[in-house]
Parts: sequence; C-alpha cells; structure tokens
Amino acid sequence: MRTDPTDNGGLFVGRRPGTAPIRYRALPKRKGELRERADASFANIILAGIVGLSILCWGPIPIACLWVGSELDYVSGSVSLGILAAFVALFALLFGALSLLKRLDQSWILVRRAAGFDQRTGIMPRVFAITAGVCAIAFVLWFVVIHGPGSSFISGGSGV
Repeated sequence: MRTDPTDNGGLFVGRRPGTAPIRYRALPKRKGELRERADASFANIILAGIVGLSILCWGPIPIACLWVGSELDYVSGSVSLGILAAFVALFALLFGALSLLKRLDQSWILVRRAAGFDQRTGIMPRVFAITAGVCAIAFVLWFVVIHGPGSSFISGGSGV
C-alpha cells in the first residue's frame, strides 16, 4: 500500500471515493474516418455555441436587463420596481445561460470522445475566462478611446 499523500488525496488511509484513475474495459471501436470527421465538426459547432453564449453573458444580457428595468420604470413610474425587475431578469438570464453552458460543455466532451479524442475535461471554464478578458479589454478601449470620459474631440465631450 502506498502512503504518498499525492497518491491518495492527502489521506494516509486510502484514496477518497471517486478519485481513482479512469480505466476502460476495452478500447472503443472506431466508426470510421467519415464519422469521426462529422463528430469533430459537430464538436466545433458546439464550441462556437459555447463561445457565443459566453459573449452574451458579458454584454447583451446585462444590457437587455437594464433596458427591461428602464421600460418598467417608465411605465410604472417606480425606480425601485425597475431596479428590482432588472436584477430579477439578470439573475434569471445569467443563471439560465450558465446552466445551458454547462450542458453544452458536457455535450462537447461526449462529442469529442466520439470523434476519437481522449477528452476528459470540458472547455467552458477556459472559454468563459477568455471571453471575460476580451470583453473587458473591449470595454476599456470603448470607454477610454471611443467614448472618452472627458474628451472634447469625440462624442460625449463638453466641447469647451
């Protein structure tokens, strides 16, 4: 019995449940080159959906929720009701998008395995982090360069 903490999850009594290495009974049978190419193409389509939905989480969904809140504020005349509606819509849409992203990520893993890749982890955390970085850079560029918080040469400036 090995007692190295890196082998047994830090416990000296044995491995934690569910942390054993994955062992397949037999290698999966290949369905052919054409089938694997079709599965790889489908995995790329799913990946494009993950990227698109991740980008929606950083811009269009929050803007849409702000719009809903402002419309409700305009109709009802209550700022508090508009803010509440915007937060409820944001909560529902973002958590719904994250739930859909998780399901797409699991589907992507399965399709990649069907395409012949040894895929054990998903790509959603990496895609979400990359889209967050890209959208943050785009926002900073828009805020500082295009809009300019005090520029007199471009829109939004005082002109004085």
